[in-house]
Amino acid sequence: MSAPTSITLRPLETPTDFRAAEALQRAVWSWSETEVTPLHVLATAARNGGLVLGAFEGERLVAFLFGFLGTDEADPGRPALVRLKHCSHQLGVLSEYQNQGIGYRLKLAQRDFVSKQGVRLVTWTYDPLESRNARLNIARLGTVCRTYRREPYGAMEDALNTGVPADRFQVDWWITSARVKERLFGQRGALTLESFTSASAAILNPTTATPEGFARPSDKPPALAGMVALIEIPADFQTLKAHNLELAKAWRQHTRELFEAAFAAGYLITDFFHEPFEGRLRSFYALSHGEARIEYSEN
Repeated sequence: MSAPTSITLRPLETPTDFRAAEALQRAVWSWSETEVTPLHVLATAARNGGLVLGAFEGERLVAFLFGFLGTDEADPGRPALVRLKHCSHQLGVLSEYQNQGIGYRLKLAQRDFVSKQGVRLVTWTYDPLESRNARLNIARLGTVCRTYRREPYGAMEDALNTGVPADRFQVDWWITSARVKERLFGQRGALTLESFTSASAAILNPTTATPEGFARPSDKPPALAGMVALIEIPADFQTLKAHNLELAKAWRQHTRELFEAAFAAGYLITDFFHEPFEGRLRSFYALSHGEARIEYSEN
């Protein structure tokens, strides 16, 4: 869904703006005062090469994005080589404004900002079991992923993370690459799950449905083979967690082991699908083997 035309984007600049960003963080993530990124940090970053961008309806801040300059290993095999990147730390949208394309617009504006700085790589983290975030980050924006981090922020007790270890993907967004341009400007038609299964891509963890209709991960050891593979995640992890916390914990452990093994074997996440399959709404990551030279090209 596209964002309403009444929404405007602009950088946050004043103490009033930054106070509004503090309040938005509390509203979106139910954070305490000690967890919120405070005014003085946001203001300092904004005035020193970082980006603190807001989406407004009239004078009301309804979403914001915060990122800053950082460094990244230029070659994983040669850690002494580093390159400049933009670290995208926060993107939050008020609940009544979600699913309207506002987050997508903020990311496009971030891409423009970073491009003008001469930076080509943007990284950020998200929960690999959140289908909505996967669709935006992988399918629409064209990020790729080869990095799994176990609880990088420690135990998190906010509403979205409580009860389950807060593992994260770190995704790489090569903003000038042909891959990203194809995704953003519609030069490549959206692939479907059938596109992969018809090409004999194996589902590494085929699921069964619980009586309540939730996906249950397979107990069979996955077999990593072939150039392309699929990994399933819950279609709606937050609803599953609210109804069956033990199953949510099982999903975290199952996918933690599966993604870590896949990345160690040279696989890279390159796509994501969320669609009906075999009578249920299902969510899948697509992984490709040996595509690092293509995906990390800085064209």
